[in-house]
Amino acid sequence: MAALRTCCLAGAALIALLLPGTFCGVHTHPPHPTPVARWERQEGLETCGRISLSASTVRLGAPITASCTISQNCSQLYLEPQIIRWKLGTEIQPGARQWQWPDGTQESIITLPHFNYTQAFLSCCLQWGSNLQILDQAELRAGYPPAIPRNLSCFMDLMTSSLTCQWEPGPETHLPTNFTLKSFKSRGNCQTQEDAIMGCVPEDTHSYCSIPRKHLLLYQSMGIWVQAENALGTSVSPQLCLDPMDVVKLEPPTLWALDSSPKGAPPQPGCLQLHWEPWKPSHFIDQKCELRHQPQLEEDNWTLVAPLPSMTVQYELCGLLPATVYVLQMRCTRWPLPGHWSAWSPSLERRTTERVPVVRLDAWLRQRQLDPGTPEAQLFWKPTPQEEESGQIQGYLVSWKPSGQAGAALPLCNTTELGCTFHLPPGAGEVALVAYNTAGASQPAPVIFSEHRGPPLVGLHAVGQDPHSLWVGWEPPSLQPQGYVIEWGPGAPSPSSSKTWRVEQDGNLTGTLLRENVRPFQVYEIAVTPLYQAAVGPSQHIYAYSQETAPSHAPELQLKHIDRTWAQLEWVPEPPELGKSPLTHYTIFWTNTQDQLFSTTLNASSHGFVLHGLEPASVYHVHLMAASQAGATNSTSLTLMTLALEESVLHILLGLSGSLFLLLCLCGTTWLCCSPRKNPLWPNVPDPAHSSLGSWVPTVMAEEAFQLPSLRDPDMPSITKITVLEEEEKKPGHWESSGSPESCGLPTLVQAYVLQGDPRAASTQPQPPSPTSDQVFYGQVLGSPTSPWPGHYLRCDSTQPLLGGLTPSPKSYENLWFQTSPLGTPMARPPSQENDCIFGPLLDFPLLQGLRVHGMEGPGAF
Repeated sequence: MAALRTCCLAGAALIALLLPGTFCGVHTHPPHPTPVARWERQEGLETCGRISLSASTVRLGAPITASCTISQNCSQLYLEPQIIRWKLGTEIQPGARQWQWPDGTQESIITLPHFNYTQAFLSCCLQWGSNLQILDQAELRAGYPPAIPRNLSCFMDLMTSSLTCQWEPGPETHLPTNFTLKSFKSRGNCQTQEDAIMGCVPEDTHSYCSIPRKHLLLYQSMGIWVQAENALGTSVSPQLCLDPMDVVKLEPPTLWALDSSPKGAPPQPGCLQLHWEPWKPSHFIDQKCELRHQPQLEEDNWTLVAPLPSMTVQYELCGLLPATVYVLQMRCTRWPLPGHWSAWSPSLERRTTERVPVVRLDAWLRQRQLDPGTPEAQLFWKPTPQEEESGQIQGYLVSWKPSGQAGAALPLCNTTELGCTFHLPPGAGEVALVAYNTAGASQPAPVIFSEHRGPPLVGLHAVGQDPHSLWVGWEPPSLQPQGYVIEWGPGAPSPSSSKTWRVEQDGNLTGTLLRENVRPFQVYEIAVTPLYQAAVGPSQHIYAYSQETAPSHAPELQLKHIDRTWAQLEWVPEPPELGKSPLTHYTIFWTNTQDQLFSTTLNASSHGFVLHGLEPASVYHVHLMAASQAGATNSTSLTLMTLALEESVLHILLGLSGSLFLLLCLCGTTWLCCSPRKNPLWPNVPDPAHSSLGSWVPTVMAEEAFQLPSLRDPDMPSITKITVLEEEEKKPGHWESSGSPESCGLPTLVQAYVLQGDPRAASTQPQPPSPTSDQVFYGQVLGSPTSPWPGHYLRCDSTQPLLGGLTPSPKSYENLWFQTSPLGTPMARPPSQENDCIFGPLLDFPLLQGLRVHGMEGPGAF
């Protein structure tokens, strides 16, 4: 039996390796189980788990309960009950309950409290080693029940002889939903059903369907509704009761325009001549039509013209704008019987005819005499439409017709501009000005040549109101004018075509605001001319600008003089310009080769400046900035180089530097030699003749003093003289102990040398000067070359410096005679292990540390 189980497990493992897609860990969850996976379950585990669902399709967000049962036959393949796992898609779902029935069947139940996927696969898996083996799989779907279809409408299509109905399906259900158009034949108001008509199912996902002619009974009522159905429910639209002939929808008519014949009269301005015909199969049906139109350049601005007959040979549409392209469409319906409007016909584009310009031409004439026999006139005009639908102007014509003569007028000027210049015919008193287009010419505007007489304006001034307007004011003359002509244009001189002018008919005005063709930073020439009865007064001119601008350029810098440390610059100020803001100041900038920037500000009246503090033989870059209230402008950069120092100047500077150095050295030497100190370069050593012996021992400890209790007498004066003695040869050592613990044996010949007083106290008694000689003794050292002990000293008077360059005050650690005890207090080192007493060793006298005694070895030589 164990062998059988092993074989089965091995076979199952082999199947799992050959079919890895059946493991939960790598299963891709296709929408439907693949045939291979299904074959593996049937052939290998056909008697194993089965999934049972409370519902395979639920409302979105609703709970789902599923159970998985493993049969007894499948359980016998394993030694012990296996753990069942649930997976939704690729996620393991917790919360399953599992148990085993007495017959060996295992069951697991899981509840998904909120299923929020529109479609997913739920898998029941069994633990197989380190993988999960799929036992069964079920597809779950969620969505909403179908909404009630809305806006059901039908029309009878005469082209296909079928009844087509359309509707709105409502919001998305996330589930496969089937729509069916259902109908039946009836009489009256569809309260009774006679014959049911087979349901019409739309193709694909369309929201319309057509009932063929064979299922229709014309002139008889029908009940029609739409039914929507999916896995969660069914909904039905409101029923529609209709007669198929009452919902007939015709095809749109054919619309075109009539071209005017050469012999016929042209259409009126703003009119179009049209013609249309209905759809041929509907000739037997009474119809009415509608026409809509709009200008081509406008969108969704249709104008509707209705009702119109279904057929006409010629129709004239008027009230349109002249010389404008229009877009036209047309549709028709049954009338007076009920029916649906047809679709709009294809668009027709036509241009309306021109209209004669209806304008008022305001003219202004200037005369000037080129030579005595050839006067010249400059005529300016300005059209003002008198009607909203005035025709477009294509040109202007100035003509002159001699008075009392028949025939055509003599053209003087034909242009599209608003002014022209021409020679006055001899004896001409006036000319005629008209505007024309293809439809004709406007009413002539006479232009009379007025005499130049009358008083001028008393005063004229102008100021800028804002960057795009100018206020012009004047003082009227003594004779009240009938009006004024104001002309303005950029600068002077300027071409006449660039001039803008205006006629003020009110003679009481004393000013006006100019807004046309005014730009900032531009100088304008303004002229005001008074108009009198049949006369024109002289013009007054003024220049003005609406807004100032910065200077166009700054003055150019010129180098006038240059030296080693300064440079003189000059410039020529620019003359004032119209429209340019006056200068307020100048600023000079200069930089050196290290990019160090220097600057200074000067007033606007300056025309030169001197740069000081420059380095010799250095390059500088200089530029000038001219500033005003409207801005600033920089000049071009000027590069200059200062002069280098001359060779003679260098020699003088070097000589002065050398002399100064020698003078300093001489002063230093004099100070060293003449200083009151004996040697200013050496340390300040006190005079040993004017001090006691103990004053030269710094911070003498208690153990450093001689322990001579029998000889210490506070009343005895300090010894300041050393007696020179000779020591006799003696076998016993002079450091032998006397047997007393409180006293020590002293050398025989030096027992008279006794140190009295506190050795650490400095002597305050004055010392007599010592006589000078070639040899001066500091003291004499007592000792024998054959003695093994260190020598002793005797002190003498001296006022000379000490030997060597040693410090006069050695520290305690520099005295080799003393060592530090374990307790940290200094103690005297005996000269030998047998002697405990000392007197006058050389090493405790700092002034004798420079003494050298030759011919001896060991510490006794020092």
